[in-house]
Amino acid sequence: MSASANPRVSHDDVTVRDPLIRIRGLRTALNGKTIFEGVDLDIPRGRITAIMGPSGTGKTTLMRHITGQLAPDAGEIVVDGANVARIGRDALFGLREKIGYLFQNSALLTDYSVFENVAFPLRQHLKLPEELLRNIVLTKLQAVGLRGAANLMPSELSGGMMRRVALARAIVRDPMLIIYDEPFVGLDPIALNQILKLIRTLNQTLGITSILVAHELAAVRRIADSIYLLAGGKIAAHGAPDELARGETPWTRQFFSGEADGPVPFHYPAPDYAVQLGLAGAAP
Repeated sequence: MSASANPRVSHDDVTVRDPLIRIRGLRTALNGKTIFEGVDLDIPRGRITAIMGPSGTGKTTLMRHITGQLAPDAGEIVVDGANVARIGRDALFGLREKIGYLFQNSALLTDYSVFENVAFPLRQHLKLPEELLRNIVLTKLQAVGLRGAANLMPSELSGGMMRRVALARAIVRDPMLIIYDEPFVGLDPIALNQILKLIRTLNQTLGITSILVAHELAAVRRIADSIYLLAGGKIAAHGAPDELARGETPWTRQFFSGEADGPVPFHYPAPDYAVQLGLAGAAP
């Protein structure tokens, strides 16, 4: 057999052919409003994929579909080989246990110490010897640079430190996937750089697949392998961050340049202005 008949398969090829998440023909309407209209996308294993788009375009709804919190009206959502909309309750809960979620507001338990916040998922789902639990928690806090803050309360932490504690909690069970919900909001430049470094380091060292829901293109460009731009119920653009930043379509030009006018209207759909004010037909 010739060499050409048995080509070498690279890790990148396998990643592309066997994505962790595969979505096809996703259609969703909520309260009479179309959110998705035939969305197709793949989230490669071991990569960082950013989901971006104007407010109200369904980024959070997409995450709810992936985690099985919301069933679509049509389409297929396959996560690690399981069709999320069709698996049973126990299988769905088992799948969710493999997913870490970093909330925008960190969502720390205010009456628990840093240590107990990170330990919480372990205490809830596993029965571990206290010494083993302690070692796991301290290892995760070490990974985010906060082992020395284990006994502090959330009220004693800065915003950046809270985000790092939440990240330690998100990885405490060694998930296959982490979803970051607006992880850069409200961070000063130092804290932002710390979070960017952590996301990239964890992704590389642990082989975690990461989804970023974010608006900050400058930050996303530094760590994301690819971006999906959601708009108008569809994928408006998909590609490498630098490629999309060049703004070669009306959607990318408006979103990444912050233009007020473009495919995304300034005004929310409304009845005719003159009619609503009772001025239609009035004498000039």
